[in-house]
Amino acid sequence: MKKTFILTVVCLLLSSVAVMASPRAIGGRLGYGLEFSYQHGLNSGNMVSIDAGLAGFNGIEVAATHDWLFNISAWDKKGSWNWYAGVGAGLGLGNLVKPADQHNYFFAGVAGRIGAEYNFWFPLQLSLDWRPLIGVSNAGSAWGFNHGGLYQGGLCLGVRYLF
Repeated sequence: MKKTFILTVVCLLLSSVAVMASPRAIGGRLGYGLEFSYQHGLNSGNMVSIDAGLAGFNGIEVAATHDWLFNISAWDKKGSWNWYAGVGAGLGLGNLVKPADQHNYFFAGVAGRIGAEYNFWFPLQLSLDWRPLIGVSNAGSAWGFNHGGLYQGGLCLGVRYLF
């Protein structure tokens, strides 16, 4: 029992050190909506991105993607350019600030992401990406295609603090 406890504590400490060594970024995305954004580097070529916020300024949305990073030849020695692409999932509620003739609806589906980022030599990252959320929506008993998913989380400018 004592050996199991010590082994568990050692594993937890080692995993927390590994998490602390991974690069992370926190900030926001602004486009047709406003979102909180968090990125966590898994290794030099992968990251996980989680975005949560106002979908089209009248609903809420959460999306997570696993992104692959590709380094662009750096001509600026002070910073680094990357482009990235990934896939994940998302869900949300729409029309929360609704006109009288519309209903709230739930949506869920597959999220994709493609974009480019610039990491400055100080802890700031700027990015421009497109993250559509394609899937189904439900308003009451009616099921349909999430037509807003192509632009609600779509083209956005991201500003993040690197740590």
